[in-house]
Amino acid sequence: MNIDFSGRVAFVTGSSRGIGRATAIRFAEAGADVVTNYVSSRKAALSVAEEIEKRGRKCYVLKGDVSEREDVQSMLEFIGAEIGRLDFLVSNAATGGFRKMLEAKTENFDAAFHTNVLALLYLVQAAMPLLETSGPLRNKVVTISSHGSVGAIPLYGLIGSSKAALESLVRHLTLEIGDRGVNINVVRAGLVETDSTRRLPGSEAMFDAQIQYTQVGNRVLQPEDVANAILFLCSPYADMIQGEVLTVDGGGGFRAG
Repeated sequence: MNIDFSGRVAFVTGSSRGIGRATAIRFAEAGADVVTNYVSSRKAALSVAEEIEKRGRKCYVLKGDVSEREDVQSMLEFIGAEIGRLDFLVSNAATGGFRKMLEAKTENFDAAFHTNVLALLYLVQAAMPLLETSGPLRNKVVTISSHGSVGAIPLYGLIGSSKAALESLVRHLTLEIGDRGVNINVVRAGLVETDSTRRLPGSEAMFDAQIQYTQVGNRVLQPEDVANAILFLCSPYADMIQGEVLTVDGGGGFRAG
């Protein structure tokens, strides 16, 4: 299956590391120019830009906090003014921290839901003037969820509940943007080793369990596997997939150890 995004533009939030980094690079390999985003890791963001440019594509590096409406608006205004088009939007940035629900404070809840849920709404609202199309090619929005959206994981309650809200938000957004030439879907990723998941208490046991229960031999889920699913959902092959959750976890589901 050949995916060719030549002449098209992708915006990937939280793309300085992990799944976001892998996704930005895969878009470039498929021929797209890429807008990357970071909050604090400028060095890592510039490293991603270097990889994209090595593949012969343009890269624009934007600093901005997607949980802040003003930052999102500024980034989309830049894309509109400097590039003039946007074909793919990947909302990947996430946060939340690992803590017991009974100890969670209002500010913890606000941080998780602003970055993990409201950010997608801000992004879609600001991006629709660029994404809306009546042409033959549909533009695409993809966001990233996790098994915490449907299962209980120790110390993951704030993130998991925010991901459940995120999946619901996607389903409702289809009612408003589907007839305007835009598809929006979710990739529910299994446990991928990233800077964030390595900080999850008991992560070593969880990774061991994933290897035990996977249904794809001895392969371990990598950021590039998730990135490949995102590219598929952005391709014309997925034009009839709308408001859905695509699980990418090697068939093993989630095991907390």
